[in-house]
Amino acid sequence: MVNIAKATGTATDFGISAPSRAIETALRDKIDNKTKPLGALGRLETLALQIGLIQQTLSPQLTRPQILLFAGDHGAVAEGISAFPQEVTWQMVHNFLMGGAAINVLARQAGMEVQVIDAGVNHDFPPETKARDCKIAPGTANYLREPAMSTEQCAQAIRIGAQLVGECAEQGTNAIGCGEMGIGNTASASLLLHRVGGIPLVECVGRGTGVDDAGLARKQAILARASARRPGALAPLEALAEYGGFEIAMMVGAFLAAAEARMVILVDGFIAGSALLVASRLHPAVLEYCVFAHLSAEAGHGRMMDLLGAEPMLALGMRLGEGTGAAMCYPIVQSAVTFLNEMASFAEAGVSEKDD
Repeated sequence: MVNIAKATGTATDFGISAPSRAIETALRDKIDNKTKPLGALGRLETLALQIGLIQQTLSPQLTRPQILLFAGDHGAVAEGISAFPQEVTWQMVHNFLMGGAAINVLARQAGMEVQVIDAGVNHDFPPETKARDCKIAPGTANYLREPAMSTEQCAQAIRIGAQLVGECAEQGTNAIGCGEMGIGNTASASLLLHRVGGIPLVECVGRGTGVDDAGLARKQAILARASARRPGALAPLEALAEYGGFEIAMMVGAFLAAAEARMVILVDGFIAGSALLVASRLHPAVLEYCVFAHLSAEAGHGRMMDLLGAEPMLALGMRLGEGTGAAMCYPIVQSAVTFLNEMASFAEAGVSEKDD
């Protein structure tokens, strides 16, 4: 298990500031003087500028990219909010460890390492498993009746997520994405979008793992009851403790620590986005480090992107989670860095520039 004693502090203790823009003009000049018409590489140019600013260099590099895949169970699954039973969480964790899931395939293709973290799965994995044992508890409580987690558990999860990113930074990682697995976690993400983002609940709730029309109506009704249990405004961390999952809380800490370490952050889909929404309400500058991988097919993700001021790189109709969108986006990030570093300028290539 992660040594929690070394993971101190709270979600407000992170030292996160927006990147300095002192080298922005030089970066734009480098981009604009490549052998192409101005703006011809479209959003790759914007992305190259962002990464150069994050790393504060005209020649950024990407090193040891990783996906941290957090898994946790949700007590509210007992209310019938998912099309799948809770045991699918631990079964999928086993699939991750065996290398057979979509995230394994896509991460291998992209050259990314995957770490699987047991944040709170309702299952005892064998001691020899490759999953990181960071279990807070065997799943959250049922948020229809009580808070999903205590304030202390929420803070503990945030600290662990931050510590795991700190370990990645020590290993040389400077580009990171977060994935998740947890039956019922689209419901938690919907409630966080509703209570933190102020979006009407009906616009936040989608089909998740694929509930039918009757299941969707039941899910909306259950989440309305859960939200009504805590009327009035909630601070971001209060909402996270009331309705979140341990895997979501760990992602909050991971995002904040990654921004503090000035990493390029690849933001996956709806559930990862709910963690970022909480993190951004605590430290808005975290968004300066984020590359939004894709627009999920989950109902509330578009509203979430609007709240975050995000323009996703891809829109492939995906809604799997696991960090799959982040892995799909990473080669685009590589392309932005590669053209900035390797593409010739007009002067280097001896190519005439556009006439004034």
